Amino acid sequence: MTETRVDPLTGAVVVVAESRQDRPNLPAGCPFCPGGLEAPDPYDVRWFPNRWPPMEGDRAEIILFSPVHEESLGGLGPAGVRRVIDLWAERTETLGERTDVEYVLLFENRGREVGASIDHPHGQLYAFDHVPDAVARELVAASCALCALAEPGDRLVHADGGWYAAVPWAPTWPYELLLAPKSHVVDLPSMPAESRNELAAVMSDALVRLDQLFDTPMPYMLWVHQRPTDGNDWPAAHLHVHVAPVLRQEGVMRFTAAGELGSGVWFDPVMPEAAAQTLRALPGSR
Repeated sequence: MTETRVDPLTGAVVVVAESRQDRPNLPAGCPFCPGGLEAPDPYDVRWFPNRWPPMEGDRAEIILFSPVHEESLGGLGPAGVRRVIDLWAERTETLGERTDVEYVLLFENRGREVGASIDHPHGQLYAFDHVPDAVARELVAASCALCALAEPGDRLVHADGGWYAAVPWAPTWPYELLLAPKSHVVDLPSMPAESRNELAAVMSDALVRLDQLFDTPMPYMLWVHQRPTDGNDWPAAHLHVHVAPVLRQEGVMRFTAAGELGSGVWFDPVMPEAAAQTLRALPGSR
């Protein structure tokens, strides 16, 4: 059972899900490898309901990116990432058709440093019965902010066709990346095949660069923002991907602490243009 509460002081929405305390932490034997508990049969990509959901009604899913335990999302290359994108789109469409779902969030926590309890390459899906605050803040404008933005210029890291990866103008994380299409694409299900290929190429390249940055697998948080599925008109909805790497130097975590959480103001120790230049100089995916 879960219970949703709203903080009367801040208005923050909190889901209390006691059962998630019982989740296994780094279980012996991988349940996501073929033949494992959650993947009894061979697969390329796979989804299944989360056994410890933070919300009720089968609105939380696990997305397996690859059957290879040692693989990573970026390491799959464009063809492998394209299979993940296709599954993301299919699950978005399926969950989005439900009357109790208003927003489908796809995300990945990569690395134990950000709380991943199983090393196998995988992500998750949360299907919300409301539009979450972080999404709503991006959608309040009457027109699309991403379409209105100038070209990223010296913050550009890599581009492929209609998609690009760039360091944001005001990043929260030192080597944060924003992946977005140049044209106004609203969600994953509506993306044409060529655009999916371009996103796959840009995503693979960006994640490989992050692993090359400090010559170690980069722990990161990745999430996809897209149009809500509530049927309303959202003119500011422009499909994009946020990537938040958590290392600011080799072996040094970028922690968020009291000054930031208490103020809502973020302090970035790396100049965005310098971060982009460093990432741009790496070979990326080939």
